[in-house]
Amino acid sequence: MDSSAWLKDRVILWPGRSYPLGASWDGEGINFALFSAHAEAVDLCLFSPDGRREIARIRLQEYTDQIWHGYLPDARPGLLYGYRVHGPYDPANGHRFNANKLLIDPYAKSLFRDLHWNDAHFGYRVGSRRQDMSFDRRDNARHMPKCRVVESAFTWGDERAPRTSWEETVIAEVHVKGFTALHPGVETARRGKFAGLVSPPVLDYLVKLGVTAVELLPVHVFLNDRHLRERGLTNYWGYNTLGFFAPDPRYLATGDLAEFKTMVKRLHGAGIEVILDVVYNHTGEGNHLGPTLSLRGIDNASYYRLAEDRRYYMDYTGTGNTLNLDHPRVLQMVMDSLRYWVIDMHVDGFRFDLCSTLAREHGHFDPGAAFLDAVRQDPVLNRVKLIAEPWDVGDYGFQLGHFPPGWAEWNSAFRDTSRRFWKGDEGVMAEMGSRVTGSADIFERAGRRPWASINFVTAHDGFTLQDMLSYNDKHNEDNGEGGADGHDDNHSWNCGAEGETEDRAILELRDRLKRSHMATLLLSLGVPMLLAGDEMGRSQRGNNNAYCQDNELSWTHWTGLRPEDEHLRELVCELIRLRRKHRVFSRPRYFLGQVMADDGLKDITWLAPDGREQTDADWDNAYARAFGYVLGGAAGDYYTPGGQRDIDDSFLVIMSAHHEALDFRIPELPSAMNWELLIDTALPNGIAEPGQFYESGQAFALQARSLALFVHRAQPRPMASIELDVADRAPQPDSGVDA
Repeated sequence: MDSSAWLKDRVILWPGRSYPLGASWDGEGINFALFSAHAEAVDLCLFSPDGRREIARIRLQEYTDQIWHGYLPDARPGLLYGYRVHGPYDPANGHRFNANKLLIDPYAKSLFRDLHWNDAHFGYRVGSRRQDMSFDRRDNARHMPKCRVVESAFTWGDERAPRTSWEETVIAEVHVKGFTALHPGVETARRGKFAGLVSPPVLDYLVKLGVTAVELLPVHVFLNDRHLRERGLTNYWGYNTLGFFAPDPRYLATGDLAEFKTMVKRLHGAGIEVILDVVYNHTGEGNHLGPTLSLRGIDNASYYRLAEDRRYYMDYTGTGNTLNLDHPRVLQMVMDSLRYWVIDMHVDGFRFDLCSTLAREHGHFDPGAAFLDAVRQDPVLNRVKLIAEPWDVGDYGFQLGHFPPGWAEWNSAFRDTSRRFWKGDEGVMAEMGSRVTGSADIFERAGRRPWASINFVTAHDGFTLQDMLSYNDKHNEDNGEGGADGHDDNHSWNCGAEGETEDRAILELRDRLKRSHMATLLLSLGVPMLLAGDEMGRSQRGNNNAYCQDNELSWTHWTGLRPEDEHLRELVCELIRLRRKHRVFSRPRYFLGQVMADDGLKDITWLAPDGREQTDADWDNAYARAFGYVLGGAAGDYYTPGGQRDIDDSFLVIMSAHHEALDFRIPELPSAMNWELLIDTALPNGIAEPGQFYESGQAFALQARSLALFVHRAQPRPMASIELDVADRAPQPDSGVDA
């Protein structure tokens, strides 16, 4: 049925309500509500079903608490609309109203058609010598996407969120399109779409891999930057949001919101949570010379942080503008958006891009900022997973470890330390010890637990694992920016040849280091995050900033894999299986270095290569590149139904970043222990044949740049009651990081 068929000779507009904001269908009509503190008038514009023709322009007469509102009886879902907002065009004082520009509703839950770039989108005359102080009178409606009123009903049935504990969480960072665009088992129409992500072969792959959550790169509707389109590129990553409530139409095979909900329902059915990478720090409208598409034309002075000279924007994001979360209505918009994605769309958590920006009040980072406090007390949001990217590009923007309780953080210190250690840098070993045991030096305060550290070696921003070990320098020429974009300080190492090579020794070293990095990540305390595709050797040919490469350079290749890539994937599956089975790798508390069981074994015992306990002098040796540790079986904090501490297996981990092999002596511990080798990253597939046992005092030939994992099987026995004194904590390696 034509959603505009109810329109006849004239439109009857009722007063409606100022809440909820956005366009809301109540079964009988649609209520429209838009915040603008400085507007003089607001027109609601209705469009034909094809979005090409404006069929009605209605002045909203009601203005309550700075909300413009009205109600259209008999209107139905599917109706296309937008706004024109009247007010002063006075950039010098922060106002950029231009009623010639059709604007997107900030609360729109669906957009129809893509934006087509045209000079008419700019509030000023492009090319004028007065720049943004000039005024453009052209109508941009024909080139704009239209907001679409949605029907929110969906049959969730018996769907239940997995609610995986943080300790048991293993995350895969996934790009919706890139992960499935080349998958031969996915129907062509569903490749690169939400539907493709839960097609049987892809869902089966994620389940077999063992991850418990997918962290999706931005799926909010986003802008394809004009400068990229003019170079034949696109905003592939999606960090340029146009609307905080609508999924991007490019990921919808059907164009229906039900497709996103179906994806969530099927992932939940497989035990996999959905975490959204969200961008609330800025919008796609850019700086003072950017287009007028939504917030800028609705109320620029309220929605954005403006400089002392009100013409310009505060830019803590490197994108030209920053949302003004100091304003209660802007903060409300962000909170409403988050609650919508949890309540209506059933997502399980969020990773906040440049989260330091969201925690700035009056320009300064504050761990008690209104946004952080609002989330912390919210009964909906304080029960989902919250992950901060703890930095931005402003002064004092790097805030790793400074977010409040309840938050996890991307731990860049884990990434950099792991890369430097395996590369063989001097003086890194002590900090490596801190990283593999949860980075207590950074996060242990105010009751925060090890899961506050999201451990990763690679992410979308930077080299893939394959490229990190294949390139010393970035190769971003395809981005068209003369190689000026992307990070220069990557802690990468090409292992002896820049890029692709047929040298077997170099290839073997790269494969070994990939296995060692994966083992380190998945056996460390904290929450591991994999970059999807790393487990099968995905390369971007040295591009460490592929934000604009929506092509096979960025997409995951599922066919033509080398045997070594298949082996790596098998190893990752086994490591995740071990991690999920044994709580010692994901215990909910930091290690104390104290005896936990009646066998005299500590929760963690640090080891030197000669088998004795590591000393401060060992940690301080800048030339040392090998160490080990034993995780006592009682360290896992397993409890029986009766509340008694249970006993897990004990594990021995040894690692060496030396360029030559060394004999690592199996330690002499309080009780005699035989150790079975499980993982040896020097092996072609990393997984040891069962039945290889090593006794105390025996030497193990630990190969160059490799890691080995051994297990001592637990024997059922009663647990002694042992008092733990936190003040007697064994000294942890000093990372030198000021938390």
